[in-house]
Amino acid sequence: MSTSPATLPSPSRWSDPDPALTGWLMSGDISVAYQARRDLLDEDQPELRDRVAGEGCGRAMLDAHHPGGWGQGFYQPKWTSSHYTLLDLRLLELAPDHPIAQAEVARILAKEHRPDGGVGPARSSAASDVCVNGMVLNYASYFGAPEAELRRIVDFIAGQQMRDGGFNCRKNRFGARHSSVHSTASVLEGIASYLDAGHSYRADELRAMAEEGLEFLLLHRFFRSDRTGDVINPAFLRLPYPWRWFYNILRGLDCARRLGAGWDPRMEDAVAVLRRKRRADGRWPVNAEHKGQVHVVMEAPGGPSRWNTLIALRVFRHFGIEP
Repeated sequence: MSTSPATLPSPSRWSDPDPALTGWLMSGDISVAYQARRDLLDEDQPELRDRVAGEGCGRAMLDAHHPGGWGQGFYQPKWTSSHYTLLDLRLLELAPDHPIAQAEVARILAKEHRPDGGVGPARSSAASDVCVNGMVLNYASYFGAPEAELRRIVDFIAGQQMRDGGFNCRKNRFGARHSSVHSTASVLEGIASYLDAGHSYRADELRAMAEEGLEFLLLHRFFRSDRTGDVINPAFLRLPYPWRWFYNILRGLDCARRLGAGWDPRMEDAVAVLRRKRRADGRWPVNAEHKGQVHVVMEAPGGPSRWNTLIALRVFRHFGIEP
């Protein structure tokens, strides 16, 4: 999808990465190999994606499935719950028609709605969480949920946009007055997946909302206060993976890529940080983690990261700029 008619910089500024680097990417988890071939070499090989269910991280997550879903259900324990496992499987790009994923999405959409129309993880509260709903819209759209089953979530999200263009999961519960980059990124990713699936319900409104949400991130240059220019949170400059619900500059730039945005000079600060974080061997690190029980450690902190390297390279490629 595209949210802006802005012209991309000249593609001549981007040059394909060293074959040794792409070879390293494709020697890792099959999910990385599939996406690296597609996104960096323009070689879409569905047979590689079909292997995600039977190898590596994808298989480990599917092996943890049981008749009740994953973990203790929809949202507990945090990272091994059905919710976050489906989000991880969407990031891995498990085949969209995989029956286990589709069945668990259908279960969530049937059982976890709240009176306000959204999906809510807390039984003690009738108020839904817009960050969670952005993530649900993301994986539910990817795994083929019917548009009719997503309309309530779309309606809920549409009612949660704030005056500054972004989103904050505290708005409908505690009266937040300023958007959160965490919530905004989750919603933008959800909108991108929904529109990529070809759904039409309120699609034009969602495109406009996505443009406004991206403008919120650009106003903050992806990590700076719009008032002082100071770094909002040093954690935004670290590179964990997977992201879960947490924001960082690479995730923000990847949101812009997902939305088909053109280059904007306000991206330069975040791009400069990413360039400084690149190792001498051309790889990006994974230098943080979100603590908690997981099905499988996708990448341990302290070393080079195939995921962060892949995502960074496809961001640079999209914007036509050298890493």
